[in-house]
Amino acid sequence: MSVVPDLTLTAEDGVSLEAELTVPDGATAVVVLAHPHPLYGGSMRTGVPDDLFHSLPEAGIGGLRFNFRGVEGSGGSHDAGGAERLDVGAAVAAVPLGLDVVVCGWSFGADVSLCVTDDRISAWCAVAAPLGAVPVEDMAAADDPRPKLLLVPEHDQYSAPERTRDLTATWRATTVEVLPGADHFLAGSLRVVADRVDRFVVSTTA
Repeated sequence: MSVVPDLTLTAEDGVSLEAELTVPDGATAVVVLAHPHPLYGGSMRTGVPDDLFHSLPEAGIGGLRFNFRGVEGSGGSHDAGGAERLDVGAAVAAVPLGLDVVVCGWSFGADVSLCVTDDRISAWCAVAAPLGAVPVEDMAAADDPRPKLLLVPEHDQYSAPERTRDLTATWRATTVEVLPGADHFLAGSLRVVADRVDRFVVSTTA
């Protein structure tokens, strides 16, 4: 197991971001984890990103989590999902060469991640994407042929399954999967999310 607990990323505009990387022995893929909204307590140590960072290695998959600009030890300031796209790009670029990259964001992080179409990305997994934290028309992944999985809580307060399906009906290579009984905050559903993400990563990077 290779673990880098104090990784510093540098975004294209020079902003420094704190991050952590873990790569289990034999891993062929790393999941870049993008956290929920910074203005509402979101950080890389929150909910889905924190849970996946610790559970992915158990499935032989690496994880890279980072704090968006303006959060905890990262420099810069919040930019409402604009410059945060550079933060996702910096995280993707930091994955060791030779490993596949899947970007997985939760909530705000999901929306921002769908705006980034770096050549190194193999697939996107958007968990409880509000499809409104940034303009949907900015989500360049929509027209990209690489696979996308949208995990939508059955009772999501921001974008319920029907709305998500309507907004993404014309997206390429996109699967919408409902998380039964869950709401946007996924209390009690993190194990289910981890299982779905594990399977998606294996299926898109094998």
